[in-house]
Amino acid sequence: MQSARGVKTWKEAADWLKIRGIEDIECITPDIAGVPRGKMMPSSKFTSNTSLALPSAIYRHTISGEYPEETGNFRYDSRDSDIKLVPDLSTLSVVPWETDPTAQVICDIAGSKGENVPYTPRNVLKHVLDLYQQKGWKPVVAPEIEFYLVAKNEDPDYPLHPPKGRSGRAIQGGQGYSIAGVNEFDELIDDIYHFSEKQGLEIDTLIHEEGPAQLEINLRHGDPIELADQVFMFKRTIREAALKHGIYATFMAKPMQAQAGSAMHIHQSVIEVNTGRNLFSNADGSASKEFFSFIGGMQKYVPKALSMMAPYVNSYRRLTPDMSAPVNNAWGYDNRTTAFRVPVSEPVARRVENRLPSSDANPYLALAASLGCGYLGILEALEPSAPSDDTVNDGTIDLPRGLLEAVSLLESEPAFADVFSPEFIAIYAGVKRGEFETFMQVISPWEREFLLLNV
Repeated sequence: MQSARGVKTWKEAADWLKIRGIEDIECITPDIAGVPRGKMMPSSKFTSNTSLALPSAIYRHTISGEYPEETGNFRYDSRDSDIKLVPDLSTLSVVPWETDPTAQVICDIAGSKGENVPYTPRNVLKHVLDLYQQKGWKPVVAPEIEFYLVAKNEDPDYPLHPPKGRSGRAIQGGQGYSIAGVNEFDELIDDIYHFSEKQGLEIDTLIHEEGPAQLEINLRHGDPIELADQVFMFKRTIREAALKHGIYATFMAKPMQAQAGSAMHIHQSVIEVNTGRNLFSNADGSASKEFFSFIGGMQKYVPKALSMMAPYVNSYRRLTPDMSAPVNNAWGYDNRTTAFRVPVSEPVARRVENRLPSSDANPYLALAASLGCGYLGILEALEPSAPSDDTVNDGTIDLPRGLLEAVSLLESEPAFADVFSPEFIAIYAGVKRGEFETFMQVISPWEREFLLLNV
């Protein structure tokens, strides 16, 4: 009953809510974009075995709220039938920024008769983890989430600017790991810590990144579902804390021109369930064949799954040379210019850091894509290229250069059907194409600047 996060049974849930005087509860689940969707209800209704349903169409609309035309294998449910919210009681926590006593719980999605719904983000990740489990393995991950604090921007035609800190001045770039840069936003960061503690969310470290008012939160390593849940909740928490202080927090991949983008780096290892051994290390401490095959799988398949890690047109603005982001599928030991970095560690902690995902990615889908590609590499005993010792992010871009190209690669890879499901791939591709068409309706300042009077 004293736990800030999670209970085991419905009886415990009722007691947990009663002790805290909870009046309302938010039953939420991530949509394709990672946006919380769901229903709010009185807590008494929540514990009375109420059936919670949503229309299946919520997984077929774009980030702008539109429903794209049917293309390729993307189709609508002709009945727009119900899907069920199934609360995961291990995620029950308070909503600390609400004035009335409110709780929240993350829900899985099932069909109206309890059947599996393979295209929802949490289920996509669970399926990838099931593939590992069938081999006797368990992935371990640790995400790192970068984001910008920006001054309120009510007109989207105007560029974003960093907010003023406690000094009364807007912070400038080049503040990587600056304690003074973090201290500019002391009260906001205190609220992030406070909100997180109330929800049972654990922050490992917090730093200032290179961009002006760009911060990074590192999470402790653990189970992929639990960590995806934490990223899902952290994004909401950070936005709410920022709004309390009259500013925005944004997880756009590239919010400011000429500044570094925001990434969601993912550290990954795999444990043998029966022995607890790190699958990436041999008994003598040397790197195992599975370790190299995991990297080989990421090199081969991640570029084809990139749309799950870089999901918007804006995401590809981050993946440019000389901007602190990888531009190819190279790997290396302690080399931050590569896509796949192997940090210095003891054999028990040997891991691979995927530096390609951007912070705008749905955490469930980014983790599913990254782990799924590594799984295929182990399954196929793939060999990676030689590790890169030099700078490799200042040259040619060897990745999909835009969203449509990335989506086409996702659809064209046969191996992904078993890893992510054909249903998910069809829906995801249709939604992303719809978002691209919405983007194409907007005339940019670049076009007005260079085409208006010159062509």
